[in-house]
Amino acid sequence: MNDPKLNYVGPLPDLLAGPKAQPWWRAFPLAFLVVVVAPTLVAAIYFFLIASPRYVSEARFIVRAANQPQPSSLGFALQGVGISSTSTDAFAVHEYALSQDGIRDLQRQFNLEAMLKPRGADVLSGWPRLGEDHSGKSLDAALSRFVTIGYNSSTGISTLRVQGFAPKDAQGLAEALLNGGERLVNRLNDRAAADAVRDARTARDEARLQLASAQARLTTFRNQEQFIDPARSATEGGQLIGNLLATVATLRAERAQLATGAPQSPQLAPLDNRIAAYERQIEMERAKIAGSSNSLAGKLGAYEDLMLQRELADRELTQSSTALLAAEQEARRQKLYLERIVNPSLPDRSSEPRRLISVLVVLATSLLLYGIGWLVWAGMREHRQD
Repeated sequence: MNDPKLNYVGPLPDLLAGPKAQPWWRAFPLAFLVVVVAPTLVAAIYFFLIASPRYVSEARFIVRAANQPQPSSLGFALQGVGISSTSTDAFAVHEYALSQDGIRDLQRQFNLEAMLKPRGADVLSGWPRLGEDHSGKSLDAALSRFVTIGYNSSTGISTLRVQGFAPKDAQGLAEALLNGGERLVNRLNDRAAADAVRDARTARDEARLQLASAQARLTTFRNQEQFIDPARSATEGGQLIGNLLATVATLRAERAQLATGAPQSPQLAPLDNRIAAYERQIEMERAKIAGSSNSLAGKLGAYEDLMLQRELADRELTQSSTALLAAEQEARRQKLYLERIVNPSLPDRSSEPRRLISVLVVLATSLLLYGIGWLVWAGMREHRQD
């Protein structure tokens, strides 16, 4: 008996045909394609085909005082916990580079919009980029993308890195920021010196005024009393009285000798008159020195008080002048300097963006997110089964 199926010579039915070939992407879960493949592919297209090359100019500098010692190992340890034993004035330059003052200085020298987004630059690299406006706030954010400053606490060296779409633009911006930092350091020096010296100079000027006032009072006193030095006048008066007393003593001795030899001598009367005249002169000279309202004793006290005031004022002026000199020397000793160790370089090739590294970072991040999501989903499914 013949089976009609065995005698069929037409095409085989679809049930006997082999499985159809599927696209390669069907081998991966949809979530993997969305979370990992798609972001990595977009990143690769952007970084390798769209992202504009950027050039980096690098400079190194240090801010220190002229006599600043090198930090010790203990200083390094203290810096690690936030306590610095050396100067931290370099951070003022860091803040300036990313501040509104630094931006205004750059805007006065350059056309920042033309430099930060030249013709042909992609919409995600320059300024203003996609979603940004022309405000100062967005410019601050853009500058923080193009300018970075690092600090090495062990050496005190700061590193300035500036990106630009042209080599000369990057070098020019770095040079301008360093010049602005030097001007900032000079302003800090001037302010510190002014604060340190101002009080000492004020004290010196006040001492000068006091000395001038004391000298004027002394001059007025001398003009009124019509002598230069009462103490010297008193000394001279004392010497004169001494000489008069010596003369009186001599005359008395002569009279006594004459009275002994010739009591009735006519020369006794003239001797007596001479002795009386000398004694009256002695009383007058004594009255000039002390004993009356116009005597030198009262004037000498006022004179000595004026002299003491002048001496004190002169001593205070000397001390204040010494203090001013010391303050000026200390201000010079503490003066800060921004020293360039490496001037801004002129890059010969672009170093940003780091295309391969950026794509690998996106890939690693996507894989990490996918793995975390898969673990969460697996845990939730196991929980529902239980």
